[in-house]
Amino acid sequence: MATGTLTIDLSAIADNWRSLNAASGGAVETAAVVKADGYGLGAGRVARTLAQAGARRFFVAVAEEGAAVREALGPGPEICVFSGHMAGDTDMIADLDLTPMLNSVDQLTRHMEALPGHSFGIQLDTGMNRLGLEPAEWAAVRDLIAAQSPRLIMSHLANADEPGHAQNAAQLACFREMTDGFDAPRSLAATGGILLGPEYHFDVTRPGIGLYGGLPFDEAKPVATLALPVIQLRDLEAGETVGYGATWQADEPAKIATVSAGYADGLIRTMSGRAMLYANGVACPLAGRVSMDLLTVDVTHLTQVPRELEILGPDQSVDQLADAAGTIGYEILTSLGARYQRRYLGAGG
Repeated sequence: MATGTLTIDLSAIADNWRSLNAASGGAVETAAVVKADGYGLGAGRVARTLAQAGARRFFVAVAEEGAAVREALGPGPEICVFSGHMAGDTDMIADLDLTPMLNSVDQLTRHMEALPGHSFGIQLDTGMNRLGLEPAEWAAVRDLIAAQSPRLIMSHLANADEPGHAQNAAQLACFREMTDGFDAPRSLAATGGILLGPEYHFDVTRPGIGLYGGLPFDEAKPVATLALPVIQLRDLEAGETVGYGATWQADEPAKIATVSAGYADGLIRTMSGRAMLYANGVACPLAGRVSMDLLTVDVTHLTQVPRELEILGPDQSVDQLADAAGTIGYEILTSLGARYQRRYLGAGG
């Protein structure tokens, strides 16, 4: 087989949710963010696992993702759509019983006219300047919204992964100012916000990346292992080069393993010459540039080259690989390509 194997530990995802649920506190509902196809790991399998662990509210980015999660979960669990009620989404929202998180006065008008009486939530902008009603807009429609009994009032922290950042406290104060006294459940904290402490938790927390083994939840259990098959070995003489641009040159006789994966599979080009792959715990440097379908790896120091090399696993976390690529773990996970054979361990199938 010439494609890699992406092994996804569903039990670890469930355990990470339980840990973040405990950190949220007993009086707080812990939801789960399963957008971007469950951060690239399979939204259906992930959502079923989290529902079995106890999650009853799920968040997706767009209504189409909500359709996939509803198909996996069936009726009952609440599915909230961060992008709100977009033009063209009315039938999907109604038929699949999705809860749009309305982000603007235009969306509020669209929802009230198209689906009067259908559940909705509200997203407020407390300083991120991305989505949500700004304070003046909120003040203008607050009483109208209160009469409609929204399911949730939420905002999102811009710097929750930096506990000491001044914007965290500023956004918290703004959120309180905008929502204190409003009769609806409130939500401000995703994974980083949970770790900031109870004052950020309110009624509902929304862990995302921490469920999948990523920072800032450094106590998360690892979730993804990615093993890539070695499809050819070649011996090089000193002075020979490898790959596009001849960016890697052998200083002495070397052995190069050609591995089946590349930037078409989410192993982005910026990790060229920087990332490591692992053979039974032994680090093997990436030699030369990442190409679309292939990596070349220096295995000169191995006494025996295995049939596959790991690029994610116990020796290298998603965030460590992201560091080598100059990016973040979110991008690595959500970029993992469709060619991998996905293998699931644990509950939630």
